[in-house]
Amino acid sequence: MRRLLITLLVFALAGIAGFFVLTDPRVVSPGPEIGTLPQPDIENGRLLFAAGGCASCHATPGQDDKTRLGGGLELGSPFGKFHAPNISPHTRDGIGNWGTADFIQAMAAGVSPAGQHLYPSFPYTSYRLMTPKALADLLAYIRTLPAVEGRAPPHELPFPFNIRRMVGGWKLLFFDGAPFKPDPTKSDEWNRGAYLVQGPGHCAECHSARNSLGAIVQATRFAGGPDPEGKGWVPNITQSEDGLSKWSKSEIAELLKSGFTPEFDSVGGTMAAVVRNTAQLPEADRLAMAEFLKSLPAVQGPPRPPKPAAGG
Repeated sequence: MRRLLITLLVFALAGIAGFFVLTDPRVVSPGPEIGTLPQPDIENGRLLFAAGGCASCHATPGQDDKTRLGGGLELGSPFGKFHAPNISPHTRDGIGNWGTADFIQAMAAGVSPAGQHLYPSFPYTSYRLMTPKALADLLAYIRTLPAVEGRAPPHELPFPFNIRRMVGGWKLLFFDGAPFKPDPTKSDEWNRGAYLVQGPGHCAECHSARNSLGAIVQATRFAGGPDPEGKGWVPNITQSEDGLSKWSKSEIAELLKSGFTPEFDSVGGTMAAVVRNTAQLPEADRLAMAEFLKSLPAVQGPPRPPKPAAGG
C-alpha cells in the first residue's frame, strides 16, 4: 500500500510539473519574431485601430470621445464578467510604459508584459494574424491618443476560471499562433479582405458558434450563433441561404459603410458600433472585405431558437 501511494504521488507530481511546463506562456504561446522594424506608420495604425474596433471595447463607457481608452466596458460570458482594460497611453493605469515588443506579445500571443496569459475574451486569437509591423503601427497611433487616468474593475470570474494558468491549457487545445499567409492563388483584393476580416476585423469572434470551453467551432466558422455575451443571435455571414448568398459585393460594402441592408433596414446593437469603425476605412478595404465574404462557402450554422410566442 505504501509503495502504491508513493507511485501515485510521483505520478501526481509529474502531472502537475508537466502542466506547469506545458502551460508556460513561453512554451504554449511564444511571440512572433519581431526583428528590426521600420519607422511606424501612424496613419496605417489609425486604419487598423478602426478595423479592429478598438474603441468599441476600450473607450470609457458613458462619454462620446472614442479616443479616450480608459476601459471599463463589461463583457458578459458563460465564464463570468470581463472588464475591458485601460489601453490609453497613461503610464500608470494604461499601457504607456509598454514597449513595442510588449504590445506585440499581448496582441499576437495573448501574454502580458508581466508574463501572464491574457484571457481570450480579448481576441488575440484573431489579432495574431497581424504582422509585427502592423502591430507596431497600431501602437504608434494609440500613443497619439489622450492618456486617461483610472483602471477598469478586475474581472469577475468564479473558480476555476479565475486561475490564469488554466488559459495555457486552453491555448494548447485551441490557439494557433501562426500569422496571416496570403494565398498566392487568389487576387490581391481577396487577400486584403481575408486579412482584414480574419485578422484586425476579427469577424469570426462574434459570427461563429462556440463550444463548451469558449472556443470557436471551426466547422461552423462565420455561420452565426448565440451572441457571445448572451444578448441574442449573431447572423450567418457565409454564402448560405440564411446568410449573404443573395447579397452582392457592393451591398456588403455598403452595409460596412452606412449600416444599411439591401432592404433599407439598418443594423443595430454591437453591429452598429462595428459599422462606425468600418466606415472609417477606405472604400477599397470595404470592397476587399466583401470580396472575401462572398467567397466563403455556404455553411449551415446551429439552429436558431424559436421566438417566444406572443404573450408567452
